Amino acid sequence: MSSFKQPSRREFLDASAKTTATLATMAAAGSAFAQDKKKSKGANDTLNIAVIGIRSRGMSHCEEWAKIPGVRVHTLCDVDENLFAERVARVQAMQGVAPKTEVDLRRVFDNKEIDAVSIATVDHWHALATIWACQAGKHVYVEKPTSHNIWEGRKMVEAARRYNRVVQAGMQNRSIQGVIEAIKFLHEGGLGDVYMAKGLCFKPRDTIGKKLDAPVPAGVHYDLWLGPAPYKPFNPNRFHYNWHWFWDYGCTDIGNQGPHQLDIARWGLNKRVHPKKIKCVGGHYAFDDDQETPNQQFATFEYDDGKIMQFEVRGLYTNDESGVKIGNLFYGTEGWMWLNGANWKTFFGRKNEPGPSYDRAEAAADPMNLAGAGDSNHFVNFIQAVKANDWMKGTADIEEGHMSSALAHLANISYRLGRELCFDSYTEQFVNDALANEYLTRDYRYPYVVPEKV
Repeated sequence: MSSFKQPSRREFLDASAKTTATLATMAAAGSAFAQDKKKSKGANDTLNIAVIGIRSRGMSHCEEWAKIPGVRVHTLCDVDENLFAERVARVQAMQGVAPKTEVDLRRVFDNKEIDAVSIATVDHWHALATIWACQAGKHVYVEKPTSHNIWEGRKMVEAARRYNRVVQAGMQNRSIQGVIEAIKFLHEGGLGDVYMAKGLCFKPRDTIGKKLDAPVPAGVHYDLWLGPAPYKPFNPNRFHYNWHWFWDYGCTDIGNQGPHQLDIARWGLNKRVHPKKIKCVGGHYAFDDDQETPNQQFATFEYDDGKIMQFEVRGLYTNDESGVKIGNLFYGTEGWMWLNGANWKTFFGRKNEPGPSYDRAEAAADPMNLAGAGDSNHFVNFIQAVKANDWMKGTADIEEGHMSSALAHLANISYRLGRELCFDSYTEQFVNDALANEYLTRDYRYPYVVPEKV
């Protein structure tokens, strides 16, 4: 039996008061904005934000921004004009003012009225859109994976620093109370020495079938959609959502859902460097279709000190692991933890005796819990950082987003080459491996070029 003293939930939460106070400050931002709203304000006091990419995730962004007093969804930008009428009506109903529309994101960056942009585009656009926005003086909220390859991820960090912009990665777990409490527990030795972290993405995916190339639909600006990617004829199977499963545009499920759990795993291990060894195996099973990427992947990452991270994608039919299908497992010298959303439990010794835990619903109902448990905190936190013009106030700075997204890219490179790789964290290059280094970037289609010097 472990000698670890297992505190009660109340004792543990009391010990976490410092973390909760930080979160309370974040949650209080909305209240502060409400107080500001009572004052006499000029037009310039409203923070204008443009949402780029509005078919799916982008509308969730709109809902979050519209909740925050003092923030206005100024412009909706998308290459598919067919979306505008319905989306404009929805945003107007949310905030009382109709947003403008724009097809070309470059016109968004030219607009001096816009203070920040919220990027929910195809993955291969994330980096260039972020860099152009920073160069235009805009702050940026960018979805995961923050980049399509490792080199352009580093360029995003450089652009954020050079232009002193707040660039927040859409990794909401960094602002969710239950997750922060779990990481604090791990970092304070609650499981002893944590030697392994696992991320799980057990998300069943159906076949995408096969489709022929076809004319570009009316209202779709296909050249803009392709952007930095190589030219290929339009195919409906490479367009809405299914683009995730093609190497030119997406990053497989390890780079789609994966960055959330990879980020938590890296955070829990307290790693601020890249792993030195990477091995990923897998395949595309069951379906004969157009999909290029695997639907099963298993990646192992090893760090300089011997600590291990694992990530598994199961895109077919599967059991869970201790009740978790999309979440994390941590293993320490004293016990282990499962983390599912914001909820977590710990177990100790050979008898798996229960230890401290966290229940999101219970915490949200606790009157002592000022910070709440919702992931809306992440959007509020971004606005706080923007209003302070201080990127260090962001809970998921682009550097963190880059480090965690790079894990997915490293795994995919190992999978595509079919072998283990050795990586130098400081040069962000593979060691004595010219072929692997070719996968660190891509050829960009003019004029949509990620610049060497940002």
